Formats: sequence, C-alpha cells, structure tokens
Amino acid sequence: MNLIDEFKKSTLISLWFMFLTFPLLVIRVNTVTNTVEWRWWNMLFIGVGSFFLSILWRHMLRKKEMGGNNSKEKKVSALQKFFAEKKNQIGALIILAIITLAFPHVVSMYQTNIMISALIYVMLGLGLNIVIGLAGLLDLGYVAFFAVGAYSYALLNAHFGISFWIALPLGGVLSAVFGFILGYPVLRLRGDYLAIVTLGFGEIIRLVLENWSEFSNGPAGIANIPKPSFFGMDFSLQANTIFLFYIIVGLVIFTIFFINRLENSRIGRAWIALKDDEIACQSMGIDKAKTKLRAFALGATWAGMGGVVFAAKTTFINPASFTIWESVIILCTVVLGGMGSIAGVIMGAMLLILLPEYLRAFAEFRMICFGGVLVLMMVFKPGGMIENVRKTYKFKAHT
Repeated sequence: MNLIDEFKKSTLISLWFMFLTFPLLVIRVNTVTNTVEWRWWNMLFIGVGSFFLSILWRHMLRKKEMGGNNSKEKKVSALQKFFAEKKNQIGALIILAIITLAFPHVVSMYQTNIMISALIYVMLGLGLNIVIGLAGLLDLGYVAFFAVGAYSYALLNAHFGISFWIALPLGGVLSAVFGFILGYPVLRLRGDYLAIVTLGFGEIIRLVLENWSEFSNGPAGIANIPKPSFFGMDFSLQANTIFLFYIIVGLVIFTIFFINRLENSRIGRAWIALKDDEIACQSMGIDKAKTKLRAFALGATWAGMGGVVFAAKTTFINPASFTIWESVIILCTVVLGGMGSIAGVIMGAMLLILLPEYLRAFAEFRMICFGGVLVLMMVFKPGGMIENVRKTYKFKAHT
C-alpha cells in the first residue's frame, strides 16, 4: 500500500470517528445557565488521534502477517532458555520473595487490598484453567462455586462458630461436591451446549441464595464475617489486612504447585488428551466420564477456597457479588493470559483486576481504555499473553 492510499484511509477513519463522537464529546448542555457549550478542541483531538492510531494499527497488522510467527518462536525460545538455567530460576524466586514480603509494608492498605483481590482472582483463574485450559470444558457458571465457598464460611461461622481455618478446607470440599453435581448431568454435552448448562447452573445458585431468605438471608446478605485469626490473637485492621495478604500468597503458591504437579500427572495428561480429541482419548482406554468429573470437582475446589478468603476479606457477602459478570471476568483471565498456561493465567488476572483500578484517574474513560487493551490483546496475541507450550518428547537411540 502506497503513502497516498494510507493517508486516504486514515483520513476517512478519522472523519468517521469525529462524526460518531460529535454529540458526546463536542456538545455539552449547561443546565445551570441553560446554554450549549461547543468543545471543538475535543473534536480536533479525536480526529488527530484516530488518524495516527489507524496508521499504527495497519502497520502492526502488516508486521504481524509478515514476520509474527518467526519472531514469536524466537521470543518463546529465548525466554525458555533463560529460565531453563537453575541460577536464573533461583535469582528470580529470591527477588519475587523479597518483593512479596515487603509489599504490604511499603504500600498503603488500599493497595494491599487491591492486591488481595487480584490474588483471589489468580486462584479462581488457576482453578478454571483446569476445566477450560486443560480439559477443554467451557464453564460459564464458575462463579457458583465461588459463591458456595463464601457462603459456606459465612453460614458455618454464623450458626456453628466455625473458624476461618476450618472453613477453608470445608469450603473447598463443599465446592468440589457441587462441581461433581454439575459435572454428572453434563457428561454428554460439549461446546455451546455445555456452556449454556453451566451458565444456567450458576444462575440457579445465585437465585437460590437471593430468594431463600431463611437459609441465606436473601438480598440483605450476611454481615460481620470474622477475619482470620492467629492462635486467637486480636489484630488491628491494618495488621489483619497484612495477615490476610500473606495467607492468600501462601494459598496461591500452594495452588501453583498443586496444579503444576497435576498437569504433569496421569490425570493431567488425560485432560489434555480429552481436550484434543474425545474419541481418540476414549479409544486409548481413558474413562471420559471420570476424567470430566475430576476436572469439574478439582476446578471447583479452588473456587471454594477463594470464596472463603473473599468472605473473610470483605466481612460481608450477598448474592449481588456472584453474578454472571464475575464468571466472565474469571474466564477472561484464562483466555487473555493463555489457556493452559499457569504463568499466563497469573498475568491475565493481574491485568484484568489491577488495570481498571489504576485507570480510575481517567474517570469515565477508564473502561474505554480497558476495552481497548482487551481488543489489542485479542488481535495481536490471540493465544494469550503467555501461550502454553506443549511438551515434546524425543527418543534418542543409543549408539
């Protein structure tokens, strides 16, 4: 494409954007003085910005088509080569440990609370990664297990005085039971049909919690949920936040270790085979029903434990905290980060939770910026930020 054609296309795009945004960004009615204000500078910014962004967009697309695949392979291999050396791994872990230990002491309590929320979504994303990234089962009702974990702690503490440390494994077990209940009826479903059924399951759980007031206190929710204690010691609000931060960090580390070992186990390989081809998987002697049930149950376990931590963090829960949009956000962490990739899911959760918070300075434009980032990611990195690299096995004959 020559320079004149490039200029014509960018000009048309900028004029189109100026036309679309004219009523919103140029015209403003002052209701106090009953006058109309014309903000022509906004129109100029939109025109110039869309002109140069269209040029940049087409340049990046051409670059991706010409040499995207080769450059991507080089970057992945270089990254793998760097972390393959043990000294680099140890050095990175030491730096990460120092930053983690010092983080709640050098930032404000607000920043620590945001990071706790992000780490909760890391747990949720890693749990959903079992179902979607490894087993290839599209689950749109994952927030239901999150709600089961949160309400299990709130109700068990309110009625029986169960502490956080006992409710943490119980929440995981109860969510695993609900995962088994969901998995059993959908063993024969796949694709869109599976997504619709899981979506319905998530809505059923939310509506039950919202309408069964005698059980869950309905829309009013449950308040005064206690924060975790340490051998009965009483902490201040800031100390409790720091303590909860270290708890969720420990749970995330445990989740990463467990899922990494699970992925490389016989069960994990069965999930990957199920994702690639169900018929071939079954012909190799793998029990398809048991494999799917394990994926639903184990994936739900981490959502339940994350729900217990969420209830302890907020000290108040109600059904409005567990809508379908939470499932969508958790799904986005897996898709944007990279399905099947543990490091990718972590990066995706951090991006989706931290980015909207740090874009609050843009006020009403922050969600537009956030949506733009998502569009760019899906266009230029469709496999996610950190794509999962399949392991290859080579046979070397002895000479």
